[in-house]
Amino acid sequence: MPVKPVEKIWMNGKLVNWNDANIHVLSHVVHYGSSWFEGIRCYETKKGSAIFRLPEHLQRLYDSTKMYYTEIPYSQNELEKAIIETIHANKMKACYIRPVVYRGYGDVGVFPLNNPVDVAIAVWEWGSYLGHDSLTNGIDVCVSSWFRPAPNTLPTMAKSGANYANSQLIKVEALKMGFSEGIALDVNGQVSEGSGENIFVVKNGVVYTPAFTSSILGGITRSSIITLLQENGYTVKEVSVPRELLSIADEVFFTGTAAEVTPVRSVAGIQVGNGKPGPITKKMQKLFFDIVHNGNDKHGWLKFI
Repeated sequence: MPVKPVEKIWMNGKLVNWNDANIHVLSHVVHYGSSWFEGIRCYETKKGSAIFRLPEHLQRLYDSTKMYYTEIPYSQNELEKAIIETIHANKMKACYIRPVVYRGYGDVGVFPLNNPVDVAIAVWEWGSYLGHDSLTNGIDVCVSSWFRPAPNTLPTMAKSGANYANSQLIKVEALKMGFSEGIALDVNGQVSEGSGENIFVVKNGVVYTPAFTSSILGGITRSSIITLLQENGYTVKEVSVPRELLSIADEVFFTGTAAEVTPVRSVAGIQVGNGKPGPITKKMQKLFFDIVHNGNDKHGWLKFI
């Protein structure tokens, strides 16, 4: 979906005009994918505008850069303030928030550590990531021919721009085949995740979700849904999930900052359950949206701004 420009973007400590937020073509990130980012949402709840799990998102950003021997030149508290400043500068009540750390202009070689570390924060309007009716009716997905990276290739726990070359291939393949999304397997053929979402599979009342060892990103929404499931008496198993479980699942759903809680109605042409969002999926949607839309937050996940 095209991004509608706003007025200001935060770059290295200053608010600049949207059209002036540029980098040099020889920046390291352009050539080698040396960037790390977050996707965060600010919701207009009934109790005011609030950012969902901001400290957890920023902690993951710092963790991601650490895996790549990179130090962010701002404290987490400084970036929190900068995010809020950027939202206010653009007079937004609800938005998607994209902080990005990247290696800038310096040496044009693979070795990154001689290049500066730059930081930018952009915000924009964001609707339903997987389609207008996806949250209500669910989506049709395929199992991708592209696997997630094997251990000791890339740190999949890092939310790095380089990792998303793989996600692009998964997404493009799925859309070209007429699906809304693709599910990637790990190097062992077990279920991993979508191109930009974590996945949950329900069978006989038990909720399964791939473990970190299946090359997944540790999703903030994923963690939140696991908490909500357990609080409501559901058994959650973080395990290796065999591909064939997708074919016989009672329910399947994606989670993510953009996807929120999106039901899956079919996988590779095989209907999931009765082809409609199941009771556990709908329960999680209700609980999640009660927090982010109504502001009923007993977990301290919302930062009201």
